[in-house]
Amino acid sequence: MASNYSGCWSVPQEGTGERIDKWLILHLPQVTRSEAQKAIEQGSILVNGRQVGKNYKLRLGDQVEAFLLEKREEVGEILPESIPLNIVYEDEHLLVVNKPKHMVVHPAPGNPSGTLVNALAYHCKTQLSTLNGEFRQGIVHRIDKDTSGLLVVAKTDQAYTCLAQQIKAHTTHRFYEAVVYGRFKEPQGTINAPIGRHPADRKKMAVVKTGGREAVTHYQVLTQYEGFAHLRLKLQTGRTHQIRVHMASIGHPVAGDEIYGPKKAIKKLEGQCLHAKALGFIHPVTGEHLYFESPLPEYFCAFLKTLGKGASLLNNAEENVIL
Repeated sequence: MASNYSGCWSVPQEGTGERIDKWLILHLPQVTRSEAQKAIEQGSILVNGRQVGKNYKLRLGDQVEAFLLEKREEVGEILPESIPLNIVYEDEHLLVVNKPKHMVVHPAPGNPSGTLVNALAYHCKTQLSTLNGEFRQGIVHRIDKDTSGLLVVAKTDQAYTCLAQQIKAHTTHRFYEAVVYGRFKEPQGTINAPIGRHPADRKKMAVVKTGGREAVTHYQVLTQYEGFAHLRLKLQTGRTHQIRVHMASIGHPVAGDEIYGPKKAIKKLEGQCLHAKALGFIHPVTGEHLYFESPLPEYFCAFLKTLGKGASLLNNAEENVIL
C-alpha cells in the first residue's frame, strides 16, 4: 500500500469536546467511523504530533493530522487506458483538461477503471505526481462524476505542491455555471455556511451547525426563466459537493441533481446541470498567470435552449458579469 497524506486541521471552538473518531468522519468523507477508529489505533492519526486513543476529546487549537493508506485491495492497480482527453493546455509541468460529464476523476471501489486517472496514466506515461497517492496521481482538485469542466493536473511533485498551496490559500480562480431551480429576488449573493457529513445519510454532505468546514460560494444570476435560473458561481473554498449543497440549502438546488434536488429529477440531464467553466492559477515554475475557459457543453446548452422557449425574466449582459 502507498501512503496517502490526507489532511491537517486546527480544531475550532465548535469542535471542542468532540470525540476524535466522530470528528474525523466529518472531515474525511471517504472514511467510515470504524475506519477512523482503526486508523487512530494504528497511529495514522496524530494530535499535536502525538498518538491518541479513539476516545480522545478534542481541545481548542489541537492540530490534527491524518495519514491514511490507499485501499489497493479494493481498487487494484492503475491500468493506463487509451481514453480520449480534451486537453486545453499542456507543458512539461502540468496540463489542464476539460472533463466530460459521467467521467469519474480517480479509481475507487465501484469505479476501478475508465477514470480520468486511467486516461492520464496512458497519456502521460509515468510522468504524474504521486504526492496525492497512487490512485489520485496528478489530481490536485476534483469535480464530481456528473459535473463537467476544467481541472488542472500536476505532472511533477513541484507542480503539485505549488498548485495545492494555491488552492489551500484560496488564490486560484474557479468559476462554474449552473442551472438551478427557482427565481432569485437579488441578482447576486454569497453563501457562507460550513459543510460537513449529513447527520442522517453518510453518503451526503450538508450545511451543519457544528463540526463542519468553512465553505463560501459566491453566485450571480445570468438569466432567469420560468422556474429556473442560470447562474455563474465562484468558489472561495472547495468542499465536497459544495455548490450542490449550498444551492440546495437556500432552496435553489441544481437542476438534475438526484442527490440534493427534488426526488423527481430531470432525467434527460443525467445528473446535475453544473459545469466548471473557468480556471485560473499561477504557473508553479514560470510564475505566469494562466486562465482558461471552456464552452458550455452540449447537454447544458440544450437545456438552456429548452428553457429559453419560455419567457426570459432577467438577462444580465456579458459585460455586467462581475464574478
